[in-house]
Amino acid sequence: MAVSNENKVIIFSAPSGAGKSTIVKHLLGKYPFLEFSISATSRLPRGEEKDGVDYYFFTKEEFKQKIEKGEFVEYEEVYAGSYYGTLKSEVERIWAKGHIILFDIDVKGGINIKRLYGSHALAVFIRPPSVETLKERLVLRGTDSPQAIERRVAKAEEELEYAGMFDRIIVNDSLECALREAEIIVERFYNE
Repeated sequence: MAVSNENKVIIFSAPSGAGKSTIVKHLLGKYPFLEFSISATSRLPRGEEKDGVDYYFFTKEEFKQKIEKGEFVEYEEVYAGSYYGTLKSEVERIWAKGHIILFDIDVKGGINIKRLYGSHALAVFIRPPSVETLKERLVLRGTDSPQAIERRVAKAEEELEYAGMFDRIIVNDSLECALREAEIIVERFYNE
């Protein structure tokens, strides 16, 4: 029996620099039935990021108050003092439109959302071809300090161990192939 699209979610998770955001942006541009879930964070904006578009930016104190009030579907302290989470109001906003929620979320958050929504969720892990390639991508991105890059690479090595907890794994060694594979996965889930 098919699940209505009003309560489906698709989760894309990956170590930082694996290409998940590029894939998610492509899918959002291609499929009008998908809508991006804007995550909340306690970190400062990077580059051209905008509040309410890329993330909902809160101070650490504001974020903790929202946790205490039970305003999150899930949240995680991804790095010491840096919280990320999904607001209940965001999920409700998207489902009210009859859209499938598309999450671009950290690995532990992705696992938490998959557990929460079960068969209504499709969890996709984007894997870099190697840790060395991942490091090169982070350096080329130019948004992080060398120390931040080292921290992200160390975290990526840990996150790669969780790949088996996802429904599908896409190895992003060729962006064109990864995009096509993501399209096939999304279309199948939409048509279930």
